[in-house]
Amino acid sequence: MGLILSVWLNGRAADSIPSPSTVFPPLAVPTSSRLALTLSSSAVPPGNKRSHWSSHHRSPHFQLSPCKQEVTRSPAELSSDGVRAEVGVESGLHVWEITWSPEHRGSHAVIGISRQDCPLQDLGYKVLLGGDSLSWGWELKTNKLWHGGKILACYPCESRRLHPPAAEGFRLKSLSSLHRKETETPLLIPERVQLVLDADAGTLGFAVDGSFLGVAFRDLPSGVELFPAVSSVRGGARIELRYLNGTTRNPPALMALCGLSILQNLGQQRQNQVEKLPLPALLHHYLLSCF
Repeated sequence: MGLILSVWLNGRAADSIPSPSTVFPPLAVPTSSRLALTLSSSAVPPGNKRSHWSSHHRSPHFQLSPCKQEVTRSPAELSSDGVRAEVGVESGLHVWEITWSPEHRGSHAVIGISRQDCPLQDLGYKVLLGGDSLSWGWELKTNKLWHGGKILACYPCESRRLHPPAAEGFRLKSLSSLHRKETETPLLIPERVQLVLDADAGTLGFAVDGSFLGVAFRDLPSGVELFPAVSSVRGGARIELRYLNGTTRNPPALMALCGLSILQNLGQQRQNQVEKLPLPALLHHYLLSCF
């Protein structure tokens, strides 16, 4: 059966429809099987407590929705305001999705993680998340990484933003100038961003448009609760939080890895192709329900 399936998938490869082109797929980095499986698995139900913003650990300028999955920043002058999730994690690999319209971000729009006692309100307009040693933040407008009140780097890495083709003579100089100009221009980060926290490895990264952009922060503290968090200075900013899924440090099951490999070969049209696979109906159901 494995040989038949392999032949069938290879035959489909030539007919597959390419995925929509964005600026992010070329910036993606290879992922471990553990992370690839976590990013590809079906999301947990929306009512999960890990999808809730905290009703206590938030600036008074953030208003919490009845379902606790959305916060709205009230108009307030000369104030930087933050909010963190209700539930944190100390171990495991976890993925949350943050939804924040680019039109309602303004300056100093930051997403990331914090420790429990991170400050969540301050005077003036500033990067609050990442503004101290208790939080780590990605400023979406400038693409800068912040921690300890300092800019650590641009994310994704500028060296991966553009790879100009080889050129000769004056064309090489002009392409190099274009390369520098484009890498200096911040990327427009779309509405939905996945926050990827590996508490076991002590790393934080982000995924956009289905592309994991790599590790943004390393050497996160171990054995302490870490919480998804955001900070904003924009009145009317609405920010949603949803916990997608997570896993322990144990290696993935072989069946799950096989399912992931099949669906990766099917590509963007996998939902329409699973039932055509030369597999028993039970395996069809597994592929459709778990991914």
